[in-house]
Amino acid sequence: MSTAPVRRARRPSGGRDQLLETAVGEFNARGYDATSMEDLSRAAGITKSSFYHHFAGKEALLRAALERAVDGLFGVLDLPGAREGSPSDRLRVIVGEQVGVLMAELPYVTLLLRVRGNTETERWALERRRAFDGVVTGIVRQAVEAGEVRSDVDPALAARLLSGLVNSMVEWYRPGNGTLPDDVVRAAFTGIVPPN
Repeated sequence: MSTAPVRRARRPSGGRDQLLETAVGEFNARGYDATSMEDLSRAAGITKSSFYHHFAGKEALLRAALERAVDGLFGVLDLPGAREGSPSDRLRVIVGEQVGVLMAELPYVTLLLRVRGNTETERWALERRRAFDGVVTGIVRQAVEAGEVRSDVDPALAARLLSGLVNSMVEWYRPGNGTLPDDVVRAAFTGIVPPN
């Protein structure tokens, strides 16, 4: 009879949230399609069956992660400053708060920006991103009509450029700059090079 201790997979201390964080890290590092449940359970230090106790599968993990990012973005649109005031003031609030969401939820937003529509969940996320961009486009259009934005600016292009400015941060942002939302808003709305 063996007296060796039975090795058990360790449980992450954070439960469901910790498993989701681990999965997002793996999806971002390996790519969603290339990440298996075996990879996820190994990274989390638990068995696959323990993982399934919290999430129905890999697609459920992806959905939970993308919902977190999408909810953050749409939460921005619900803020009073994003709903009230002049269109240009609302745009400033939205861009600044978008930066704040990216800073707070960097791994989740990174994952959102990397989906390509290969699964039902990815297609849902892409549709939600388009809906967000549509709202911003509408506000840019209002700003053009109010004379707050140059009339020769295409609202859809301006909305894409603003989103692109914020979204590019996933490639270079590192925690630590608390003034970044204001810095990005200032650069986006007043420019980088002073006028002649």
